Amino acid sequence: MTRLTVAQALVRFLVAQHTERDGESRRLFAGCFGIFGHGNVAGLGQALWENRDLTYYQARNEQAMVHTAAAYARMSDRLSTFACTSSVGPGATNMITAAAGATVNRLPVLLLPGDTFATRVAEPVLQQLETPWAGDVSVNDAFRPVSRYFDRIARPEQLIGAALAAVRTLTDPVDTGAVTLALPQDVQAEAYEWPEEFLAHRVWRIDRPAPQPQALADAVRLIRAARRPLVVAGGGVVYAGATEALDAFARATGIPVAETQAGKGALRHGHPSSAGAIGHTGTTAADALARDADLVIGIGTRYSDFTTASHTQFADPGVRFLNINVARFDAVKHAGLAMVADAREALEALTAALADWQVPPEHRARTAALARDWDAAVDAAYHLGHTPKPAQSEVVGAVNEAAGEDGVVICAAGSLPGDLHKLWRPADPKQYHVEYGYSCMGYEIAGGLGVKLAAPEREVFVMVGDGSYLMMAQELVTAVAEGIKLVVVLVQNHGYASIGALSEAVGAPRFGTWYRYRDADSGALEGDRLPVDLATNAASLGADVLRATTVAELRGALTEARAFDRCTVIHVETDPLVPAPSSGAWWDVPVAEVSTAPETGAAREAYVKAKSAQRPYL
Repeated sequence: MTRLTVAQALVRFLVAQHTERDGESRRLFAGCFGIFGHGNVAGLGQALWENRDLTYYQARNEQAMVHTAAAYARMSDRLSTFACTSSVGPGATNMITAAAGATVNRLPVLLLPGDTFATRVAEPVLQQLETPWAGDVSVNDAFRPVSRYFDRIARPEQLIGAALAAVRTLTDPVDTGAVTLALPQDVQAEAYEWPEEFLAHRVWRIDRPAPQPQALADAVRLIRAARRPLVVAGGGVVYAGATEALDAFARATGIPVAETQAGKGALRHGHPSSAGAIGHTGTTAADALARDADLVIGIGTRYSDFTTASHTQFADPGVRFLNINVARFDAVKHAGLAMVADAREALEALTAALADWQVPPEHRARTAALARDWDAAVDAAYHLGHTPKPAQSEVVGAVNEAAGEDGVVICAAGSLPGDLHKLWRPADPKQYHVEYGYSCMGYEIAGGLGVKLAAPEREVFVMVGDGSYLMMAQELVTAVAEGIKLVVVLVQNHGYASIGALSEAVGAPRFGTWYRYRDADSGALEGDRLPVDLATNAASLGADVLRATTVAELRGALTEARAFDRCTVIHVETDPLVPAPSSGAWWDVPVAEVSTAPETGAAREAYVKAKSAQRPYL
């Protein structure tokens, strides 16, 4: 037995946890991000100060540090992550948004918010929310709906079972997401006699479940009967390390592959079976193949509304679904044939079983022709020559070129994720990192930190619009403090470009989406443009700053930034009214049913017409 405080024991426990997959072991927790206050400084703060085996990283915002942990976990194929500690009250609730993002995206992060006193003798304490109808409720209960596992440690001995349950959840590909252990500040500092077995080295093996024989046989029959099959590759393909198996499967069978946001890069650009991005932000190639597909083979995807174009994408009347996923919850979607299995194991089994089968030659030929047409559209979008300000698609092209073989692009919200999804040409599965399950503004710079910590040998290009930058730019300070090099491409268009375009489509043209002074006569936000200088702001946070006004200057700045060893922000203004090429796939955003505005009436007519194609997949 070892006498330690609850916080000291928890830190020792975290250091001792490891994951193992395919015979390779690594530490589950690469470190702990935190911001200290009275709710955690005497507990976890003291424990981290005393035990340097768990590296402490100082964050500037609690939400941001959880984004960093989630990005690190994604880049590490969910085999390693960070713990995140906050004080009580606002420090804790700041983490909730990012916790939801981690859970939506099935990424493991451990949250350790401070909590009010378990003994309650000093209540109400500073930052405590008093709840008249329940004495045991604190703001940390708001973590429950966004956590895959939640517990509050009211007594020291409760930590043993709770910590093991937390790590079991974090390391389970089916259940993983945000895990929250709420730690009352008095309990953190309380001592207890801990069994050595609790603190000992522990390895959590990540298994690769093989497909059941009957499910495999049924899947083979479905595929053999198909004439126009299509694979939809999701994030599960990448997390399972199944990209080489997908490559072999696609080459052997000729089945074209379309990719979700999380699955982007599952096939390298130029692969003969690659159709690119699918859905509302998809390519003309992938979306054309999806409309005609008689069999959709979803691998590691959760079928978001962007992927299915709000249930209008897969238009063949008899379309069937074969879903390969470690989570049965996702495998049974769209009344599909469920193959509950690891993506790599399933693909290898299917490739072997289909050794004598290929798609009809005309299906291969159509895939290649559609891909060539889209490549030509991307080339044109990358080299528009738009003046006086470049189009956003030209900025994407310049960054794609600068990324080369080793660069990683990071993005999350606004118009950039859609353009990146359809336009980016990935060189490998880890080159594309766009958080689009929760599409959380502010993820970008914090996520870039996580990616660089997970892959320090790679160049990391953060693409962020001015809207997201204004939400959460302060982690530039963390990057500077830690000597972490990021290349941040700050795209300024003086407003919310994505929602501005959407507002036009729904009959509320650009309302509330420009950054403008309030007009004295109309009382609306339609005056002169605000004199915001985000480049100067970035410099004030410690980053090196380069300004580019043309695509040629941007290319030069990117080359210069690659040669630097410090965090660099490249500021470029774009024309937000120049759209990237589109496949025309729909997205269900309801339009006002009645209005006196002609713009809204016309938008409603278009909405009703598009919605008529919506269907359940049964």
